[in-house]
Amino acid sequence: MIPPSFLQDLLARVDIVELVGRHVALKKSGANLCGLCPFHAEKSPSFTVSPVKQFYHCFGCGVSGDAIRFLTEFTGATFREAVDDLAQQVGMKVPDEDASPAERERSLALKQQRETLSGMLDKAADFYRRQLKNTPRAVAYLKQRGLSGEIAAQFGIGYAPDSWRGLANAFPSYDDVLLEQGGMVIAHAADSAEGTESKRYDRFRDRIMFPIRSVQGDVIGFGGRVLDRGEPKYLNSPETPLFSKGRELYGLFEARQALRERGFALVVEGYMDVVALAQSGFGNAVATLGTACTPEHVHKLFRFTESVVFSFDGDAAGRRAALRAMEASLPHTSATRSIKFLFLPAEHDPDSYVREFGAEAFEKLVNESIPLSAQLVAAASSGCDLETPEGRARFLANAKPYWTALAEGTLKLQMLGELAQRARLDTAELDRLWAGSSKGLVRPAAAGISQRQPTALNKRLSRGTANLLDRALWLLLHRCDLWSTLDGQAHDLLAGQAAPYDTLFGGFERVLLDHGTLSGPALLQELRTLAGPGSGRDALARISELHEPDHKMDFARELRLVLDRLRLQMVEDELALLFESSPLSSEDGQRARHLGALRSSLKAQLALCASPD
Repeated sequence: MIPPSFLQDLLARVDIVELVGRHVALKKSGANLCGLCPFHAEKSPSFTVSPVKQFYHCFGCGVSGDAIRFLTEFTGATFREAVDDLAQQVGMKVPDEDASPAERERSLALKQQRETLSGMLDKAADFYRRQLKNTPRAVAYLKQRGLSGEIAAQFGIGYAPDSWRGLANAFPSYDDVLLEQGGMVIAHAADSAEGTESKRYDRFRDRIMFPIRSVQGDVIGFGGRVLDRGEPKYLNSPETPLFSKGRELYGLFEARQALRERGFALVVEGYMDVVALAQSGFGNAVATLGTACTPEHVHKLFRFTESVVFSFDGDAAGRRAALRAMEASLPHTSATRSIKFLFLPAEHDPDSYVREFGAEAFEKLVNESIPLSAQLVAAASSGCDLETPEGRARFLANAKPYWTALAEGTLKLQMLGELAQRARLDTAELDRLWAGSSKGLVRPAAAGISQRQPTALNKRLSRGTANLLDRALWLLLHRCDLWSTLDGQAHDLLAGQAAPYDTLFGGFERVLLDHGTLSGPALLQELRTLAGPGSGRDALARISELHEPDHKMDFARELRLVLDRLRLQMVEDELALLFESSPLSSEDGQRARHLGALRSSLKAQLALCASPD
């Protein structure tokens, strides 16, 4: 955890006008400066920066914050990355109270290695860009593909010469180990008369080069495409300390502004697709890097937008890629997020489709893309005859792992009904059928509490439970750092409660992930925004009216007590429902005995905590 005092000192040293001015054209306007907002499209400037308050605010879209917030929102950096970046700019060292001296030393060494590698890759990118200008054949290829010089410059496109040691012209020492560590040079052991020596040569030769940038704009790797025939058609940098294909997206750095303006990310499969779509007005396109879409890709995208459209070729390979993207997206669904799928004709990719039919035709396809719910049903239905009991049983067997992977919330609830209807079952019947291993209409397991709780248990929220949840939110609002001390079961226990607490606790984790440690008022405002109008804001209003905490309070102990009381409440609720449905089956009787023992254990634990020292 970074001490609040350090953050205050850091923000006092950073000049927010200088920081914002690197990305936004600012003009003096009275005591402040103003410009066009970088977070939404506008023609008249409504974005102001106050040098006195060291704060920015947009009167158009309502965004506001300090220097750290600007970096996290504009560049997509995490809270820690933004703090590290600002601290480096002003010559401060970020303290890490929980790290050992050895861990700090390793962290510093890794940071220095990454910075050195990034500088080397940036130098290689400059070399490739110069080579492109001096290679008419490569320029002609890009023109043939319909790309302009402006779009090539925007994406930093270059050319790797047809030479085994082309990079020797860019670096004073071709034997520099950094070239190998950064994936630019391949070294093989070769036998010689004197013994064994290393044979070194460029990884990329005679290829159009696409620099892959991090969300901060640093070159972290390359993708190279052959100009003529050859294999592989695309060649990526290998895994390095800077670059991991499973986490990075090509074009994300360039797409940041367009993501805000268009409101959604368009995920395609190739570098040329991204560049061609950007030239046709779809600057919000990004691409996976020769690998299937991963949960890390989806998570990163949702740091920039609440809506994602996956675009794939309509052939068998495209269908398989869509299935992988759907599977990666399921845990990241929510009531406010939109995930859709667009399938092109089998003979086209986005690049060729836009060139043949134009941007308007492609826009029409985007608007007609199918939602994740329909894609899930289509995937589960594949090969199933829904007119037969056997086909419907197979359909449910296919659908169950997809449905189980969905994030808790209203979409999962509705999908249970949708799947039940297609299988010609009542929703309650399917709920009972899947209750043994599902997490859909029941609360997540915590401290041994079963997933088999009847559906009715999740439909009621006692006043006592609500009071406990209000108390948990109140404690975490005053000490948000305690969230990171809780284990996964505790997170699931809180985020798996009935509405509106599922949204509030789920939003709590998202806010901390995006912005790091916040003050109570700032965190409360973020939660109000996520909750929207309704019961969520009502709950937050109740919590904000509670008394200020005693500075001597042991917040961690109080939170543990609240969690144990919640677990006890859940145990007692399930026991009550078990005995309401008498006579008990042998399985229910065994479950009741287990719950009784758990209730006794929790009561003893609470009594021990409540007793005076």
